[in-house]
Amino acid sequence: MRAKIIGTGSYLPPKVVTNDDLAKLVDTSDEWIRERTGIRERRVTDEKTATSDLAVDGRYPLPAEFVRAERDYEFEHPER
Repeated sequence: MRAKIIGTGSYLPPKVVTNDDLAKLVDTSDEWIRERTGIRERRVTDEKTATSDLAVDGRYPLPAEFVRAERDYEFEHPER
């Protein structure tokens, strides 16, 4: 089987949680988190949103020629 990546997409949920936001909930600080992880903020979504929903949203920035319908792909499912 051969595969080729013909494009990529991305999606970030709109809600941003900063290190300062976390510091209000737990005993930490922006500086402490950044020094150890390099993270300044993270994006979060609600409990109803599945990872697959994020993947679907990530395809929309792609040019139309890269977005294909499921019927354009051949899927092989292993026998169970």
